[in-house]
Amino acid sequence: MRSTTIELVDVMLAIAVGLGATFVMDLWAVLLKRAFNAQPPNYCFVGRWLCYMPDGIFRHASIAAAPQKRAECAVGWIAHYATGVVYALTLVLVTTPRWLQDPTLLPAMVLGLATVVVPFFVMQPSFGLGAAASNTPNPTQARLRSLMYHAVFGLGLYISALAIGLVFKAHA
Repeated sequence: MRSTTIELVDVMLAIAVGLGATFVMDLWAVLLKRAFNAQPPNYCFVGRWLCYMPDGIFRHASIAAAPQKRAECAVGWIAHYATGVVYALTLVLVTTPRWLQDPTLLPAMVLGLATVVVPFFVMQPSFGLGAAASNTPNPTQARLRSLMYHAVFGLGLYISALAIGLVFKAHA
């Protein structure tokens, strides 16, 4: 029986799970765009926000109105996937590496939904959208959309862990 301590292989698997879960979330955004013409999240704005931080600017009246920064889209997309990896590593730390060998849906969904506090109370206010999108034209719709994306990310954690587990079992 394996120890509950995190080994390099667990870190590598968690990284793969985080990348996979983030990809599932992005596939969901593509599906919504094609089926309902719903605007996907703009990770260039995340990059713009991050690119302003070295200048000491952490909050914007409107991130959309702030002048663009060089490489903001690349920075935003890298941050998006890196965040997914950090969340997956968090899940493995909280549940122990055993979750990677026998993933269950509940911890993945709880973590996925819990991560919505970051956009609600850090990013959206910093972007000039208010806490939990309170300054947007339709705050309820924006909140539900954020919850939906984070629920899909949680489901993606579970699906990715199952898929990676199947690949490793097939090669064992």
